[in-house]
Amino acid sequence: MEGTEELDMADGYRTIKAETHQGVLDLRLFRPQVKNAFNPEMIRELKEALRLAEADESLRVITLRGEGGVFCSGGDLNWMKESLSYTEEENFEDAENLYALFEALDRCRLPVVCGAEGFALGGGVGLVSVCDYVVARRDTRFSLSEVRVGLVPACIGPFVLRKIGESQARALFLTSERFDADRALQIGLVHEVAEDSEGVTRAMARVTQSILAASPKAIGVAKSFIRSLTRTSPGSQGPLAVRTLADIRVTKEAQEGLRAFLEKRAPQWHNGNPG
Repeated sequence: MEGTEELDMADGYRTIKAETHQGVLDLRLFRPQVKNAFNPEMIRELKEALRLAEADESLRVITLRGEGGVFCSGGDLNWMKESLSYTEEENFEDAENLYALFEALDRCRLPVVCGAEGFALGGGVGLVSVCDYVVARRDTRFSLSEVRVGLVPACIGPFVLRKIGESQARALFLTSERFDADRALQIGLVHEVAEDSEGVTRAMARVTQSILAASPKAIGVAKSFIRSLTRTSPGSQGPLAVRTLADIRVTKEAQEGLRAFLEKRAPQWHNGNPG
């Protein structure tokens, strides 16, 4: 892609690809030989890429896909084999690192647009659950398959539960059955279904452009506001809403956006990108 540069690839990422282009960080899971399965190295590299992205004010959106036509097949078998010999302390640290990845994506100030293709299994469903907009290829298959190997989807559980609700989580956690993109759309796990990979790419580009046209400040506040609402009692939601609107109205971006709307022109946000 012309004008594309890699995001601090001096660190030598081996399990992901990270490229930036016009305010977008394109992240790709890059272990196609094992259908982009997780291992500790991938978890570490994804967390590092997210840390760098959070600190880069020129970035506006993150896109997330898998290399080779598959999103993520869950945990790597060699990683699972190694875990058989872990001490209790090592198991705790390993689980803590995995949870931290999903939490980092969930809390990321940048919107995350995901393209799910082929398979999203186990932790792959966890990744889908923490993305803000998900486009799935119609032939994609999903599964929370942990119970079949004596485990539970614990580290992804809070995020999946918030995404699809308790009733669907009960059914899918316990049966571990595979389900298709249409069901994923029905239960709210994904937001859009495309017929093929080209359709996924087009849909992701459309959503990304919509985000780029909006106020960076408003996007960040909206993400934080949604997260706060889900953790706030009903009686406290009103005061939170009032304070959020009152605070953002006085920002330069809100004033620029309102003036641009009234003057029928494109707004100029703080980073110089027109809406």
